[in-house]
Amino acid sequence: MEVPVRESFLWRILPARYILSVLGSIGFAIVYGLKVNLSVAMVGMLNHTALKKAQAGAGTPGAAGPEECTAPGGASNATEQDGPFTWSSEVQGIVLSCYFWGYLVSQLPAARIAELYSAKWVMFFSVFINVVCTLLTPVMCNLHYIGVVLMRIGEGIGGGVTFPAMHTMLSKWAPPSERSFMAALTYAGTSLGTVISMLMAGVLTVHFGWESVFYVMGGLSLIWCVLWVVMVQDTPQQQRFMNNAERTMILQALGNQENQGPKPKIPMPWGKVFKSPPFLSILVAHTCSNFGWYMVLIELPFYMKQVLKFNMTENALAVSMPFLSLWFFSMTLSRTLDWLREKKYITTSTARKIATGFASLVPAICLLAICYIGCNRSAAVIIMATAVTSIGGMFCGFLSNHIDIAPNFAGTLMALTNTVATIPGIVVPIFVGYVTHGDQTITAWRKIFFTTIGLYAVELVTYTVFGSGEEQPWNKVETGAQETETKPLRK
Repeated sequence: MEVPVRESFLWRILPARYILSVLGSIGFAIVYGLKVNLSVAMVGMLNHTALKKAQAGAGTPGAAGPEECTAPGGASNATEQDGPFTWSSEVQGIVLSCYFWGYLVSQLPAARIAELYSAKWVMFFSVFINVVCTLLTPVMCNLHYIGVVLMRIGEGIGGGVTFPAMHTMLSKWAPPSERSFMAALTYAGTSLGTVISMLMAGVLTVHFGWESVFYVMGGLSLIWCVLWVVMVQDTPQQQRFMNNAERTMILQALGNQENQGPKPKIPMPWGKVFKSPPFLSILVAHTCSNFGWYMVLIELPFYMKQVLKFNMTENALAVSMPFLSLWFFSMTLSRTLDWLREKKYITTSTARKIATGFASLVPAICLLAICYIGCNRSAAVIIMATAVTSIGGMFCGFLSNHIDIAPNFAGTLMALTNTVATIPGIVVPIFVGYVTHGDQTITAWRKIFFTTIGLYAVELVTYTVFGSGEEQPWNKVETGAQETETKPLRK
């Protein structure tokens, strides 16, 4: 009875590889949504009145200076209800950054498990542990902020395995001619999840209290867990719900149509990896880009609230909507670059560098402009929207590049670069908390923006000079008397 299922009309109009990408995208949306919801909910969780009094008692300036904005019409946002917690800016930085402590340690072990055993179940673990920790967060908040730290570390452990797991799956599912699009479709779920999470978190906090953010979003995410287990398999060979023509096309495109048995457990060529300029360029680009990514992902709500004086509703809209345009931009750019590669107008290397250029040069220019527009809220929203949108180029840029240079080790390579690139996630909240402590002004934020601009410049130069879309010789490794070779990936 399996053949009628495989050949049904449903699976002809919904290719299995795109079902994988869509569910993978939703999985990323959940993980990133549950990551950033605290950034928005915390605005409603904190007792801002008490914190301002504490700052005043400590001698920090209370009046607006020449570099500090005021709310429109001179109004303050005092009518917004304060939350129950009086966490200092240092505690806020710890709570927001501790997610990345767990993120840092989980990636390499999970990547090897995904490559050697099952990427499907590694991805399932990622989402499920995020759901459990999210549902427990309100209880832990009321006990002590250390409880929140433990939950965020747990979420980070789950979040850290997402990219290695999906890179491993895409290396087995994505035909080279569709690799940019499938990667962008999957990983752009991070931006879609950010949009939905920020909007939902803002609305839920205002109308139902901050606890509802975690209960509602965590509960809804359980639906994905069921769909993932039922509808997704590690490889096309294992997929039951699939058109046979699609299966043959994928296997032929990847050059392993005859490989029906389990994949040999291939050892990592560690020495060659760390001497490879194309890999090291991805590492540098990923690390520098993540500093800017986490700055807008985690700290942008606080910039809008503290400096530009947006209220809760305005904050949620202003911060979240650019991530929707990021999603559309990444889809359009990836499709365009895949088409240009297919027509042989550009190489894979050129495509990756163009996309990475969008993701680094444009945000750097936008952050430079933000430094000098003062309190012009409309201009700030437009410029930041442009910056966030252009960051979407990273999904079909350096983030797809691991699969190009070494598909046999794509998950582990992603884990390596993403582990190092996690360091900015730890540093950014603490750095911002330190720089802006008692000084919530544009002058203080300029220091943050200029630091980010410098790192974007390093990313752009390094990747442009050393980046490559060509399969590297060390991807071809010997297993016994045979050499496992992968079809060249350049189109």
